[in-house]
Amino acid sequence: MKLIVLDRDGVINEDSDAFVKSVQEWLPIPGSLEAIARLCRAGWTVAVATNQSGLARGLLDAQTLSDMHFHLQQQVMALGGRIELIVHCPHGPDDGCQCRKPLPGLFRSVAEHFHMPDLKGVPVVGDSHRDLHAGMLLGGLPYLVRTGKGLRTLKGSLPPGTKVFDDLAAVADHLLGIQR
Repeated sequence: MKLIVLDRDGVINEDSDAFVKSVQEWLPIPGSLEAIARLCRAGWTVAVATNQSGLARGLLDAQTLSDMHFHLQQQVMALGGRIELIVHCPHGPDDGCQCRKPLPGLFRSVAEHFHMPDLKGVPVVGDSHRDLHAGMLLGGLPYLVRTGKGLRTLKGSLPPGTKVFDDLAAVADHLLGIQR
């Protein structure tokens, strides 16, 4: 199975320091939905692992998050793709859970869902250190995008072997062997 695990905010859709709190605020990054569809058509399985502390903070409820993910799925399906799994951490930074990135709980859930012992060799795409670190704990390959918080993340030291791309569309091009 060719699996790829994506962060959501800052990779697929525009991020906001004020949190993405509604379907109306959920705006795809240009080319991201098409990139997911292209990967699917080429035989990739796409999963999303996302921290959603807005739930713990009372900024949105579970139904709103579900509506956002349904909206995401509809848009990707309209382009001929599919996101096989979306997992999220509903906890805040101080809740002490094991699922909140940079801890590997979300990625462990992805691996278990697909009956894999780990994510060795699986591209893990994020815009922050915590995305990359969490995926690497299970053997994932770190792919940083410059969208979202990516430019800020580039100012620090990156995990060894991190590949850096402009956006998710460039990641898809790389994985599909397309020269831009």
